[in-house]
Amino acid sequence: MTRAGGTQQKSQFCCNECGSSVAKWQGQCPGCGRWNTLVETIASAVPLAGQRRFVSLAGRGEVQTLADIEAHEEERLPTGIGEFDRVLGGGLVRGGVVLIGGDPGIGKSTLLLQALAGLAATEGVLYVSGEESGQQIALRARRLSLATGTLRLLAEINLERILATLQSAPPRVAVIDSIQTLWSEQLTSAPGSVAQVRECAAQLTRLAKQTGSTVILVGHVTKEGAIAGPRVLEHIVDSVLYFEGDSHSSFRLIRAVKNRYGAVNEIGVFAMTDRGLKAVSNPSAIFLSQHGAEVAGSCVLVTQEGTRPLLVEVQALVDQAHGNPRRLTVGLDAQRLSMLLAVLHRHAGIVCFDQDVFVNAVGGVRISEPAADLAVLLAIISSLKNRALPEKLVVFGEVGLAGEIRPAPRGQERLREAAKLGFTRALVPEANRPRQAIAGIEVMPVRRVEEAARRLRELD
Repeated sequence: MTRAGGTQQKSQFCCNECGSSVAKWQGQCPGCGRWNTLVETIASAVPLAGQRRFVSLAGRGEVQTLADIEAHEEERLPTGIGEFDRVLGGGLVRGGVVLIGGDPGIGKSTLLLQALAGLAATEGVLYVSGEESGQQIALRARRLSLATGTLRLLAEINLERILATLQSAPPRVAVIDSIQTLWSEQLTSAPGSVAQVRECAAQLTRLAKQTGSTVILVGHVTKEGAIAGPRVLEHIVDSVLYFEGDSHSSFRLIRAVKNRYGAVNEIGVFAMTDRGLKAVSNPSAIFLSQHGAEVAGSCVLVTQEGTRPLLVEVQALVDQAHGNPRRLTVGLDAQRLSMLLAVLHRHAGIVCFDQDVFVNAVGGVRISEPAADLAVLLAIISSLKNRALPEKLVVFGEVGLAGEIRPAPRGQERLREAAKLGFTRALVPEANRPRQAIAGIEVMPVRRVEEAARRLRELD
């Protein structure tokens, strides 16, 4: 019989003892010779000719209990680039598929070429280029002074030819630059279309799972900054990384927004040089401005990006409005700023309804966690009163609508990072008060917004 979807389906008889199958019922099993052990089952669906490419390369699944499955840590392959390995969760995983996207010219191809050049000395790697010729890549490698004697390169956009190359000699790591340039002969649509991107990504993912090769896909982004193509592309892969950075700055950030083998929101920081991307070992230094003297409107925040605490300077400028007051943020949530100003007015009695308020996170970093609330409010108060905050002071904490200051996760790690960088005082939520004193830093816990404003006046 034929079921919906166009696949052939029929019944068969299987032996309860040995598992042998026959087309019709028999009294005796032809495999083990036992009698009356055949039971009727449904045979596996036979895909039609046009659907065979969708058959999974994985084996047939069986129902198991979690207790029967032996769980073990995935073996990692370090790329030799510390910040890249941090974002990946420790390195590349065998059979994993990584999707990395970013603006044109931000350094995606440069980073991957550097990683493959380092791996080529000990592992089999393959760089598949669909956008650049082999000569262009060779010139880039020479400009970066990379050792590419064993790095294999394939300039091809036909999916079937790429799959044949990967199957004939499976590499340990393969880079596809980029997924939007590939096209499959099974489809008639143009490269970069939704159908082509989805089909090519699915075929490469199945091949990675079958052969154990790690596949890294480079994806284009839209003008809004999201990865172009169907959203299912991000669901198929194991890890999704975004390359961020300002074209006017030499610093670049890689952020993990999905990672089945590590922490999400982990970031890696790089500096673009004439020799390629260099890892930044102390990223907090680039997010802190070096002022010659204390300035009003500046507050140092200890934020948490994945497993890494970072010190970021939050700057605020409050000025008399001429017309409708404006609220502008760079690197922070603009909607949350309006809420924080209302809380500041209601619970601390500080009025900003006739003032323009501008807030900026230094260094181009984007902060999404609510633990930045208290630092934003103190920077606003400092600018409004034209009074600098005390030197070597760090702040973190979430502010609620009732004026309470809520705790931030991993408060101990934030305080230790601040003490390591030489900060001596910290204004934190009461719930983040450490049980044991941290050497080199004085912790000042607060419960409410008005209490935090009062503590600032006492510190002056």
